[in-house]
Amino acid sequence: MPSRDAKLELGRDGAELAPLALDGDALAALERVIADQPRDVAGVRLYGVEGLAPLLQADGPIGFAAAQALGMGARPVRAILFDKTPSSNWSLAWHQDRVVAVRERKDVEGFGPWTRKHGALHVAPPFHVLARMLTLRVHLDPTPETNAPLLIAPGSHRLGRIAEADVARVVRDCGIAACLAEAGDVWIYATPILHASERASGARHPRVLQVDYSADDLPSGLQWLGV
Repeated sequence: MPSRDAKLELGRDGAELAPLALDGDALAALERVIADQPRDVAGVRLYGVEGLAPLLQADGPIGFAAAQALGMGARPVRAILFDKTPSSNWSLAWHQDRVVAVRERKDVEGFGPWTRKHGALHVAPPFHVLARMLTLRVHLDPTPETNAPLLIAPGSHRLGRIAEADVARVVRDCGIAACLAEAGDVWIYATPILHASERASGARHPRVLQVDYSADDLPSGLQWLGV
């Protein structure tokens, strides 16, 4: 597997590392913001959490990385805190993220089906919506090979919506890259890239804040849930 400084490029590979994007002060600020969030659950949706928005906005220490690719109109549209612990440890098979979080249901052509995830309303949009989004993974802890790094299939973000029957072949064709990280690193990836995750086996549990960004409005009155 590649090392932390593997030269993945966002445009070509669909993923890129921003090493130590959060300095000690920014990382400490994020720690304080999430200090009261529940533990031992697969994922905690962060909505209306005091102190989080300034860190995620386009001129904040986290949002700046998204703004460099999407422009200053980039805004966080979903945030989830993942914390793999001995009592809450999971793996994810290869898949694409295919839904977005919205405030309320409005029947719009091309949007559906509708689901609830982490207590929030989600809908599958047309693929072009996902293709213009970015997802940031902010690492609060070191994530070596033993601590369940995100696995991606480089270049798969350019292949559109991938049928489940084709996923294994696409992963074989694209290969696998492991997104190793140090605390304060931010991995930026194209939202529809094929990715997977194994169970953590290291002594420390890896906490990751995952934030989806878009610079676009949704059509016909649909509104991003946001953070």
